[in-house]
Amino acid sequence: MIKRVLLSLITLCAAPMAWAEDCVQTHVVQDGDTVFSIAETYFGDHQKWSLIYYGNQGKLNGSLLQFAPGTELNIPCLPNMKKADATPLQQDDAEMKLLTGSNYAPFTDRDWLGQGMVTELVNAALENTPNPVSYSITWEDDWSKHLFPKLDGKEFDMGFPWLRPDCEKDRDNERCANFHFSDPLVELLILVFKRTDAPFTFDSDADIHGKTLCRPAGYFTHDLDRDGREWLTKQLITLVQAESPDACFELLMQGKVDGVTINEFLGWTKVKELGLKGAVEPLKRPLSIEGLHVIISKKHWRGTTHLYRFNAGLQELKKSKRYDEIVSKHLGAFWSNIE
Repeated sequence: MIKRVLLSLITLCAAPMAWAEDCVQTHVVQDGDTVFSIAETYFGDHQKWSLIYYGNQGKLNGSLLQFAPGTELNIPCLPNMKKADATPLQQDDAEMKLLTGSNYAPFTDRDWLGQGMVTELVNAALENTPNPVSYSITWEDDWSKHLFPKLDGKEFDMGFPWLRPDCEKDRDNERCANFHFSDPLVELLILVFKRTDAPFTFDSDADIHGKTLCRPAGYFTHDLDRDGREWLTKQLITLVQAESPDACFELLMQGKVDGVTINEFLGWTKVKELGLKGAVEPLKRPLSIEGLHVIISKKHWRGTTHLYRFNAGLQELKKSKRYDEIVSKHLGAFWSNIE
């Protein structure tokens, strides 16, 4: 089941940071159209299909990549003006304390527009909570200190952004056992990047059987072993866990692995940094979809209250155009940076 992923890139008009009204176009789906062919038509690059996907998520009707003929799609364009949102409730000496870290662009990074997409979504969600309160955001770039001891020890009320493991299957996982997870702020496409000169199709899970995939050490693997897939348990694939994303791409170019599986933002960033554009491309079918969440210690005496308040604010935010504006702005900034 496909959930709402990163959300709609719909028409943005009035605000100074919004796109020009005459920039957004409407495309009526014809027989044979796919997200790839539509991206090629409007952006001149089929690799930007995810902009079409994110922008029209509610129109997929359960299909992963195919829209029904006659469907009217919003075709976004990259923004020409970028401006960070105001943060009226954020102050140093605040009632609620949040913890995040940098070097995770475009999601959280002190040098990114608005300090990151997720940072701006958290700000906006807190403004939409019942009876909003002031809050502070502390930056700790050593992510290994976040869960334990800082969040578990209640030095901070909330932390972000964190992936949620498969807690239904792995209840003893330390994150599942010790933390509450908010509803997803955004959901990421996890892709398989392959060499452009290598034959590799992924129309069904069976196409991955026998392949060798690389995912950096310390990254989650639950999506490779979920119910109905069980690639690792049944030894249907070989998983190489290299020391870094760079090391995975090096193995790919050496022909030692068939694909590198990471989120699309990290993947495209590495393709640019390593000078691999044209040599590496993602498969068109996502391997999985994973959410980024706010987390709260289960030991926090107000943990469930904070969780309810934040989820309520996030729900209201997702009903508004502001969510669309924030996500669209950061996607545009990301693609502009990649190019």
